[in-house]
Amino acid sequence: MRNSEATSIFLKEVGLRHSDERILMFMDQASWHKAKALTMPENIELVFLPPYSPDLNPQEQIWDELREKFFCNKTFTTLKAVIDNAVKGLQSIEKLPEKIKQLTHRDWILKPY
Repeated sequence: MRNSEATSIFLKEVGLRHSDERILMFMDQASWHKAKALTMPENIELVFLPPYSPDLNPQEQIWDELREKFFCNKTFTTLKAVIDNAVKGLQSIEKLPEKIKQLTHRDWILKPY
């Protein structure tokens, strides 16, 4: 599976889970985030962050948490084992909204202009 296919699956899932909402999703400029092959749900619009702007991309902290807690010092014998472990980790993090808030909080997000 190519990265653009995986991103399309992710976007479809988010679009379905929030089908009654309009979603403005910020992404970095990874080539697969901008691929022509990307399938976009109608209720999602993508906005791209400037290159090399980690503080503007707080979801990176979620990936760091996932790597640290669910992938550190582990080996996997199959791709399915990696995927299963990633799903387990994401489901675990998803159940902790306060942890997500702690990891992704940025003053500039919450401060009014």
